[in-house]
Amino acid sequence: MPLYFDGELDRATSREFEAHLDECADCRTTLIELDTLRSSLRKDAPRYSAPEALRSRIREEAAASSARQSSRWQRPRLALAASWVIAFIAGGTTLAVWNHASTAGQEQSRLTRDLFSSHWRALAAASPIDVVSTDQHTVKPWFAGKIATAPVVRDFSTQGYALIGGRIDYVGTDRVPVLVYRHGKHVIDVFVLPATAVHGSDGPVQLQGYVLEGTMLGGQPAAIVSDMDQAELTQFRDLLDTSSRSDNTLGDR
Repeated sequence: MPLYFDGELDRATSREFEAHLDECADCRTTLIELDTLRSSLRKDAPRYSAPEALRSRIREEAAASSARQSSRWQRPRLALAASWVIAFIAGGTTLAVWNHASTAGQEQSRLTRDLFSSHWRALAAASPIDVVSTDQHTVKPWFAGKIATAPVVRDFSTQGYALIGGRIDYVGTDRVPVLVYRHGKHVIDVFVLPATAVHGSDGPVQLQGYVLEGTMLGGQPAAIVSDMDQAELTQFRDLLDTSSRSDNTLGDR
């Protein structure tokens, strides 16, 4: 269980474990509990920053050190002390920028992990679907009242990517709509994300035999998660993109 949860199993072994999950309610419950615990730790873990008192103490010590020197060395020492302070402040600015970038990276990483976890949790459940339907006109209204904005829903069964339903899932603390498709034996989740979501990597992300790729759907950021190969995923993403552009064109008329 821990190896699967941490993404350390190869694809074949993961499939064997997922087949076991289909028949073992206890393991499915444990997997969900582990995911809930990890999300809670990420959200509630304390964060610390260096105190402002540290800067003040360095300035004071630098000034005191300079004052103790002879007049011959006073200016060079003061200049050196000033350079220390400037370097420290500049370093603090650099650290703040780095921390901002690091925080953004952490948000991206957290979103990626949440999307993979939500997909795996759904596969481990009795069904990855809350509303079972191949009719886009049934799936879209089902979301109404359950989330703020119902997603754009399209069926691509004639191209080999059939709509089979949808569900409400959690990504972090956000309730998001998920459109579920099937391509051969592959289940495809399309997470329609909040407008403020951090996309993460510019390209596809692979983990434990599954692929995640960002796209847009009806003007909203979205993420596709499946175990299809890259060519199949790209074809499906292009279908979504073409559909989204068509909807935008019709909306402009």
